[in-house]
Amino acid sequence: MAPENATREAVRPQGSRLNLRLIKQPDRTCGVTPTGTFTFQGPAGALEAIYREGKPDSTRVAIVCHPHPQHGGTMHNKVVYRAAKVFESVGYPTLRFNYRGVGRSEGLFDDGFGEADDVQAAINWLVTNRPGPDVVLCGFSFGAVVGLPIGAGDDRVTHLVGLGTPTGRFPFDRLSDVTKPKLFIQGDNDEYGAVDLLRDKLKTVGEPWELVVIEGADHFFTHRLDELEQAIASRFTRSS
Repeated sequence: MAPENATREAVRPQGSRLNLRLIKQPDRTCGVTPTGTFTFQGPAGALEAIYREGKPDSTRVAIVCHPHPQHGGTMHNKVVYRAAKVFESVGYPTLRFNYRGVGRSEGLFDDGFGEADDVQAAINWLVTNRPGPDVVLCGFSFGAVVGLPIGAGDDRVTHLVGLGTPTGRFPFDRLSDVTKPKLFIQGDNDEYGAVDLLRDKLKTVGEPWELVVIEGADHFFTHRLDELEQAIASRFTRSS
C-alpha cells in the first residue's frame, strides 16, 4: 500500500484547544490478532489501527505513533509509514494507529493528554496479543512527545525512538532517569528542533541515548526518507 502524504504539521502554542466533532464508527473491535486494518478498544472508544504480524519468533514488536492530529497527522503519515515499513522488514510485528478523533477512531482531540492514554492502550493491546517480545516505541514529532514518556514508564517497553523531536514541546525531564536505550533521529534543518538545542537537551536525559543527524533533512525528512529508513534499520535488525 502506498503511503499517504500528510499535511505539514505546525507546532501549535500550548494551551490552545480545538473542538472536534465526535466521529462515530460501527463496532469492529477485533477479538483476535488481526492482520491489516482493524480497531481495538481505547479509553475514549474504538481506535483505528493497522497491524502487521511479522515473524512468529521475533524477539521484539514495534509501535509507531503519528504526528499532530490537528495539523494533518495520521497513521498514514509518510514518516510513520516508512518507519513502520522498516520494523516490518526486519520481522517485528508492528502496530500503528490513529489517536482519538482521527480517521475512524472514536473520541475527541485532547491536547496530548488523551492521546497519551491512547498510546498506553496500544501498548496494552500489542502485548496482550503478542505476549513475550520486548516493545519498541517509536514516535514522530507529536508522536514522540506523547509516546516516548508513556513508553519510558512501561516496563514492557525496552527501546524508545524519537523522530523529528520538537524541542519546544518534548518533556525531556520525564526521561531524566530512564536507562532504556533511546534513539533520536533529527534532520539538521529541522524547523521545530534545532540539532544543537536537541543535543543540549539530551544531556539531561538518562543514558544510554544516541542522536543521529540526517544531513539536509527538514522536520518532515523531505527527500530524505530513504536515509531515515537506513538510520532505523541499521540499529534494529533481524538479529536484534
